[in-house]
Amino acid sequence: MATAWVFLVAAIGAEVLGTSLLPRSDGFRRAVPTLAVLGLYAAALYCLSQALRTLDVGVAYAVWAGVGTAVVAAIGMLVLHEPRSASKVLGIGLVIAGVVALNLGGVA
Repeated sequence: MATAWVFLVAAIGAEVLGTSLLPRSDGFRRAVPTLAVLGLYAAALYCLSQALRTLDVGVAYAVWAGVGTAVVAAIGMLVLHEPRSASKVLGIGLVIAGVVALNLGGVA
């Protein structure tokens, strides 16, 4: 079970890094960033598929998508200098709360 969570964390990391590199690909016009994005997305999907060998798909996908979304939004605001707003911060908090609720709901 612990290995599945390691794969899920790796999937999240690869997806977040790939998404963060998307602007550098210039709409897939620049070869090196484009290849990095595609490779990282492939790695993310592979790691997610390995995590799904043990974890429930609903929980794993919610964690993958939710944490990835929250981290990318935070990177956008903190690193890429995208505008910050109270609604964005609240939205990130709600995504995290939803992921926590799903995980707690899976505990019997």
